[in-house]
Amino acid sequence: MLAFLNITQGAWAEDGYDLWLRYRPVPNAQAIQPHSITAPGHSPTVKAAVAELTRGLTGLTGQAPATDAMLRDGALWLATPTDSPDIARLAPGLTKLGAEGYAIRSLSRDGKAVTLIAANSDRGLLYGSFHYLRLAASGAPLARLDVRESPRIDLRLLNHWDNLDGQVERGYAGSSIWDWWTLPDDKGARYTDYARANASIGINGTVLNNVNAKAESLTPFYIAKAAALADVFRPYGIKVYLSVKWTAPMELGGLKTADPLDPAVVAWWRAKADEIYATIPDFGGFLVKANSEGQPGPQDYKRTHADGANMLAAAVKPHGGIVMWRAFVYAHDNPDDRAKQAYSDFKPLDGQFADNVIVQVKNGAIDFQPREPFHPLFGAMPKTPLMMEFQITKEYLGQRTHLTYLGPLFEEVLRADTMARGKGSTVAKVIDGSLDNHRLTGIAGVANIGTDRTWSGSVFNQADWYAFGRMAWNPDLSAQAVAREWAAQTFSPAPSVIDPIVTMMMGSREAAVNYMTPLGLAHIMATGHHYGPGPWVSDLARPEWNPVYYHRADASGIGFDRTKTGSNAIAQYAPALARRLADPRTTPERDLLWFHHVGWDQKLAFGETLWNALVHHYDAGVADVVAMQATWNGLAQQIDADRFAQTQTFLAIQHREAIWWRDACIAYFQSIAKRPLPPGSAAPAHPLDWYKALQFPFAPGNPK
Repeated sequence: MLAFLNITQGAWAEDGYDLWLRYRPVPNAQAIQPHSITAPGHSPTVKAAVAELTRGLTGLTGQAPATDAMLRDGALWLATPTDSPDIARLAPGLTKLGAEGYAIRSLSRDGKAVTLIAANSDRGLLYGSFHYLRLAASGAPLARLDVRESPRIDLRLLNHWDNLDGQVERGYAGSSIWDWWTLPDDKGARYTDYARANASIGINGTVLNNVNAKAESLTPFYIAKAAALADVFRPYGIKVYLSVKWTAPMELGGLKTADPLDPAVVAWWRAKADEIYATIPDFGGFLVKANSEGQPGPQDYKRTHADGANMLAAAVKPHGGIVMWRAFVYAHDNPDDRAKQAYSDFKPLDGQFADNVIVQVKNGAIDFQPREPFHPLFGAMPKTPLMMEFQITKEYLGQRTHLTYLGPLFEEVLRADTMARGKGSTVAKVIDGSLDNHRLTGIAGVANIGTDRTWSGSVFNQADWYAFGRMAWNPDLSAQAVAREWAAQTFSPAPSVIDPIVTMMMGSREAAVNYMTPLGLAHIMATGHHYGPGPWVSDLARPEWNPVYYHRADASGIGFDRTKTGSNAIAQYAPALARRLADPRTTPERDLLWFHHVGWDQKLAFGETLWNALVHHYDAGVADVVAMQATWNGLAQQIDADRFAQTQTFLAIQHREAIWWRDACIAYFQSIAKRPLPPGSAAPAHPLDWYKALQFPFAPGNPK
């Protein structure tokens, strides 16, 4: 036994497939008491919980716990009030924790020391079991537990941008994990492992297909395949949802219109909903992208987004379904600031949506940038439930190879103060329903999952999936605490491993902001695939497709004027916040160029000119990546060889590309600013034309 527990980290061959559910031996194995598991319930969900506990405890301690109908000393006891009338007394306050909450308590039962995992439902028992294993794998003390948890947000979903041909839009981890050709017959182990991973972090729903949907997703052929996945996911508390194409009644039903007020269209969608629910009784509902980026929608028939959403909502409501209607809209024929268009479309519709509709809003008003201010719709639609949309896959943040932990981004947005009802009106309070007393609440993350053995394209990209789930469950969790959890389970609970890894992770996103889009710059990536810099691009058909539209650099300065002298987008925020943002001196420096066009020689808070500060931020971003490399290299003896080597290689790529970003942007902006580089800053390695000439026609994540 001692020999087993003393196996070193390096002796385990690892490729990242096990994610944070590795269950490798821990130094304090003797402190993990359970020798048996008692679970009176027999549902598939309880069986999944017991199987996970058995798997986890066996791996962590080297000893398989028995499953026993009798409660024994040192047992783990999983029970609901239905299983035992004493549960309500033994777990005070359980009724307040809802259907998914749980309590974990160390207590004495008939003279036996036991650990009780109590919940109001079997799903709660599953979540509580994963929490217990998280504590055990992280080296937390287990002797005197008194834990009570319940999710703050009801709908905690992944959005897969997976196409029926197996490609993944903005995917950097291989092909789609849904093998549409072998479903519904082949329900391989990877689907179960997907469900386990999601349940372990509290995710309870998944949208299977791309928001740029194909009508064929709603045919019986594909509904049967979705039903097979739903069968696998159901024991883990995960519902399936589908993205729909607005013109499906025309493409599949032969109708002449998709007008949401047309009786034939209404009847077609009701029949389609009935068909889906007959096959998938617990189907979650529809996700809709309409009148955006060329997708059809109700506005094509001079109807509103509310008209369209409410028609679909009526179709799924008899079955308990919902509609998630995306607010990511901007039109080619609208000359106004792109950052204003979603607000302009949706704010007038506040209060007009059905009670089973939730409007899904991206975290920022443009498009998942390395940094952008929170979307002005948060706090602006008090009569309508709003659902957050984050992007876990890093379309604009280094894609597969850059280590840019997204926890700080999630935290920054969730804690942002809308000031809609005075100070403390955070974005988190908008989406958890507490600010405006909404019962329907949700948060979605665009998945970074594919067929790659690491699931997410790299080991550290797994942390973004993990952080999304944990912070969806509890938006008040800190990014640092979540990073520590993930690092302990993914690598080792030893402080000598966790501390440097967490330090590296916590600075990584800011490093990327600095070497890509410092001081509030945004959307200056190369167009289409969004790989690498392209601030000079200015020849695309629509103005808002061009990076020059966003940075507006000229001889006098740089930045997008969104004050009343410019697009006046600032007016879309609450008045108290808008007043602060209207003045460059009271605008956070990190957002300065998002809201203001600032002169190159304007002095910033620390006394240096904007031009010098811009260059220094680019320099700092590169230097931070060098520091990350040094930190990682220092862990060579404590990380298994395969995962160490992959991360080391990817950090080398990140370093090279950070220099590329820094040099290309400085070369371009210097050609406009006509200022010398500040002392100590190196000139770009190549002339500007060299950077402009680079082409990447087959960059990943951009299906044609």
